[in-house]
Amino acid sequence: MSEQAPPTPPDTTGLLRRAVPVGWLVLVWVLLWGTFSWANVLGGLAVAIVVLAVFPLPPAPGRGWLRPLPALRALARFVGDLVVSSLQVAWQSLEALRPGHPIRSSVVAVRLASSSEFVMAMVVEMLSLVPGSVVIEARPEERTIYAHVLGADDADAVAAFRRQVERLEADIVAGLGRPAAPVAAPSAEEVP
Repeated sequence: MSEQAPPTPPDTTGLLRRAVPVGWLVLVWVLLWGTFSWANVLGGLAVAIVVLAVFPLPPAPGRGWLRPLPALRALARFVGDLVVSSLQVAWQSLEALRPGHPIRSSVVAVRLASSSEFVMAMVVEMLSLVPGSVVIEARPEERTIYAHVLGADDADAVAAFRRQVERLEADIVAGLGRPAAPVAAPSAEEVP
């Protein structure tokens, strides 16, 4: 008589990945109606299922859910960047009021280590929220973003901005639980 292997537990990751968007859509539905009732919840559930059946979401890249501690660290650093950048922009605005002190800026190209378009989108969104910098172009095929940076008028300021973007990207990658990107060799235009 042969031994039978114990049954394997069902894979619930697919179920959880489908349940989260349904839950969000139900929450939005209830908030749109403005009152919590079982009729609104059941109606939102029906609408969410129909919407996700008609317009299915593409599979999300990555291994799974957020990693809480690295995600909190990324959020804390982002808030710190917001505060520091806001103070820098305020100071530069005061200096601009004095005659003869124009504010200088640069367009800085930064090559990202990650080839994920999702990570690039997160970096672009977070950089655009920080005062003093705005992403003007993103090239996913080259993994390069171009940002207009206020006050980046010398090589040290440009290098500091590049380090800030590299740290932000590393924090996002760590928070999303993605494997580290391979280190890419510098392109011909980056070699001094």
